[in-house]
Amino acid sequence: MADSFAESPPTSPRPPGALERPPLRVRCVPSIDEIDADAWDALEHGPSPFLSHGFLRALERSGSIGRGTGWSPLYVLAEADPDDRDPAQDRVLLGAVAAFVKSHSYGEYIFDWGWAGAAERAGLSYYPKLVIAAPITPATGRRILLHPEVDPDYATAALVVGVREIAEQTECSSIHWLFCTAEEQERLSEHGFAPRASFQFHWHNHGYHSYDDFLAKLTSRKRKQLRKERRRALEPLDGPIEFVPGAALGKGELAAIDRYYRKTVWEHGGMDYLQPGFFAAAAEALPETMLFAQARRDGALVAGALFFETQQGLYGRYWGCEADIEFLHFETAYYAGIERCIERGIPLFEAGAQGEHKLLRGFVPSPTYSSHLMRHPGFHEAISEHLANEARGVAQRMTWLSEHGPYKCEEE
Repeated sequence: MADSFAESPPTSPRPPGALERPPLRVRCVPSIDEIDADAWDALEHGPSPFLSHGFLRALERSGSIGRGTGWSPLYVLAEADPDDRDPAQDRVLLGAVAAFVKSHSYGEYIFDWGWAGAAERAGLSYYPKLVIAAPITPATGRRILLHPEVDPDYATAALVVGVREIAEQTECSSIHWLFCTAEEQERLSEHGFAPRASFQFHWHNHGYHSYDDFLAKLTSRKRKQLRKERRRALEPLDGPIEFVPGAALGKGELAAIDRYYRKTVWEHGGMDYLQPGFFAAAAEALPETMLFAQARRDGALVAGALFFETQQGLYGRYWGCEADIEFLHFETAYYAGIERCIERGIPLFEAGAQGEHKLLRGFVPSPTYSSHLMRHPGFHEAISEHLANEARGVAQRMTWLSEHGPYKCEEE
């Protein structure tokens, strides 16, 4: 595969205050280790930490993505040529996309098994395909990472050209941007990608001053239910759930996270995509962002859940327990997280991909977005028509769920 495959035309000097439109050189590299961490993380990531250099590095180093996993990374980089800025400097990273050549659809959570079957019946090869996503992580986040000073339309156009070229060179049937932002979906539509609508249950902080302030917004029946569940869960414990940052986790706690993760996915018929060593690598790479919410009884760890936290969002991932304590799952995975968001002024809490049981605990249906392009024109037309029909059903489902939520007056 060519190291460099696209260049933008030269542009005239920008007027004062205008966003940058320097000539861009677009190339791709197969490992995050080939990219300067500070330059990558200086791009705008939004609330999500799941495309940070450290998170991707932990995935690669643990073997959770890469050879033999079906997730083959190709990082698309849009750089300003140093000749156009300062010949003494290295290339300046102005935009990037984390793309993955996929040989299956596992670990994506925007399900396209039906599309793969339709392609097969039509005599088309669906795999490999090109996926732009946070691997094995169903959380919304920016997929087109841009420098704050670069013109977003200009840089996006250059990166989309690079992504298309990768799809052609690797003979991928299609390109899929998963859990992108609404703004990105709109911008990608201008480049021929078909939008897909889906939703998850998210908790939104409406400026609550305390957990009781949040409860006051619920109906009386639900307020009593949540108070009862918290009381029952906390009674057998030594105290409240404690959030321990990755930097403070010992080997025993990291082993417990790994054990809880595998036990949970096996019990629910899932696949343990994250390989041994990932959680230790993530704790090292993201020492303050990664958190382990611990429940202890008589000094011993009895349950816990993994979280990742930024100033703009809290993300709950994997839960597990050593003892069967009533409602402890809700306390550890949901209620303690809500309380933490209120205390720290964090506006968003995403607690995972599934579970309508979240609705009655303060989480509301929230739209998620993806964008898709089938390289076969006829197949793309059929998928686009399907997505338009699907979106109407998704909107109706979200409306119905919102009407049956726990709030006295529905919140967004």
